[in-house]
Amino acid sequence: MAAPSVGVLSLRLFVLAGFVTLYPRTLAATLPNIVVLFADDLGYGDLEIYGHPTSSSPNINELALGGLRFTQFYSTSPVCSPSRASLLTGRYQTRSGIWPGVLVPDCTGGLPSNETTIAELLKKQGYTTSIVGKWHLGVGTNNEHLPLNHGFDSYFGVPYSHDMCPCRTCFYPNDTCYNDCDPQYSNCPLFQNSTLVEQPVDLLTLDERYSQHATSWIAEKATQNAPFFLYLAFQHTHHPQYASKQFRNSTLRGMFGDSLAALDWTVGQVMKQLQDSGIMDNTFVFFTSDNGPSLRNENRGGNAGLLKCGKGTTYEGGMRVPGIAHWPGHIKPGRTTELASIMDLYPTIANLVGATMPNVTIDGIDMAPILFSDTPKSRRESFFYYFTFPDPNVGVYAVRYKQYKAHFYTQGEGNSDAKNHDPDCRPSAKLTRHDPPLLYDLHVDPSEQFALNTTEYQDIVKKTTQLYNEINANMEWGASQLANHDTPSEPCCNKGCTPFPECCHCGKDGRLIGNKYSSKVNRLK
Repeated sequence: MAAPSVGVLSLRLFVLAGFVTLYPRTLAATLPNIVVLFADDLGYGDLEIYGHPTSSSPNINELALGGLRFTQFYSTSPVCSPSRASLLTGRYQTRSGIWPGVLVPDCTGGLPSNETTIAELLKKQGYTTSIVGKWHLGVGTNNEHLPLNHGFDSYFGVPYSHDMCPCRTCFYPNDTCYNDCDPQYSNCPLFQNSTLVEQPVDLLTLDERYSQHATSWIAEKATQNAPFFLYLAFQHTHHPQYASKQFRNSTLRGMFGDSLAALDWTVGQVMKQLQDSGIMDNTFVFFTSDNGPSLRNENRGGNAGLLKCGKGTTYEGGMRVPGIAHWPGHIKPGRTTELASIMDLYPTIANLVGATMPNVTIDGIDMAPILFSDTPKSRRESFFYYFTFPDPNVGVYAVRYKQYKAHFYTQGEGNSDAKNHDPDCRPSAKLTRHDPPLLYDLHVDPSEQFALNTTEYQDIVKKTTQLYNEINANMEWGASQLANHDTPSEPCCNKGCTPFPECCHCGKDGRLIGNKYSSKVNRLK
């Protein structure tokens, strides 16, 4: 289905079984607010609405029951920095240089300034923009990679995963974090815009503060009668799980369940604010996750449900994630089995508001025919799976075409656990080339247990091989942003202090806490 032309008062009318939907384009008074809720390491099988028997997520349940729930929705990577780049740019992460792996605190690189984010598109249409939560697309030597340099008007959050620093207290009142974190880096920083305001961040109050920033910002913007874009990127449910007094021991599912309950509460607070501000019916909300579940944490980790393996791998458990679209009066509640990806949000939102996309390759495909049509049908027929550590000499590991998935390469990964019951998931499962590819019909075998006889599916093998060759031949690999490291570039509220990194320790006002380190603070020459 071709995208309609943009006119001054151009509207798209869909009739959904008597359910009238207007698809606003450029009329400022009707431009919808946009809210993207982005969970971290939340697996396909982790949510109550996706079948987990002991998870408690009533607010996400309500969101799903009032919206459209995707069953074949994909992240572009089995780890977080690359998938976040794809979400914000509509492009495979290999194009923007967010490979291989993820950005760590001493990386000097980040999302390149020549990439046009969804926030930048929306600002040109008169939107105000904000991010609350985990950024994980770089900080830089002089904060040049933080969100305010990528189209966001405001930022409040931790710029990377909260395990990329020393672990302290994670559970109320003073319980440990139950994880090996990264003590070689400076304490986890909390930024407000481009200012470091707290280090280490207090995890036990972080959920309340994220919620307060998001809801107060929504309330303020709602009174201004102008459209807004909120990108709320949760720390949950990435390890180490954490929970405040409100959520500690609040669920049957233990530590992970408590972490999920906190995430769910924040979703509920945001949705309540939209309702209280009277703008729910003019707000497009999308909830999803950056990648599949971390299985290496075992009983404290996530769950991929019936899918094979988890985070780090290109099996379904690593990259198929929950996806929920919500817009009362515009998106008909229900379930869809149509194929879509996080990078499809970019052209969907751009076309929704009449924005002109940049003159670069956009890998995303407008989801409007799924969201707004009376006969939902995805325009996406294919999808490509890149491993955690992509290699230009190897290219994509797997290709999906319609319901078929062809594995040209397979490999296990540590995030899917060295003791996984399935040896294919373990890091000991080395890179293996498959010729002909391993072929599965995901409509009948989403668990990838029973490979098809390729001699009986020659047309599918030919087509997936064609797609595999085309994407590898045409992919323009951006220079890796993860290659350069510089310890002094790590966020530190007392730049130049010693002993580093322990001396990077300050409160919400940027001052040293007490005098624990004051006698040791010396500025480096």
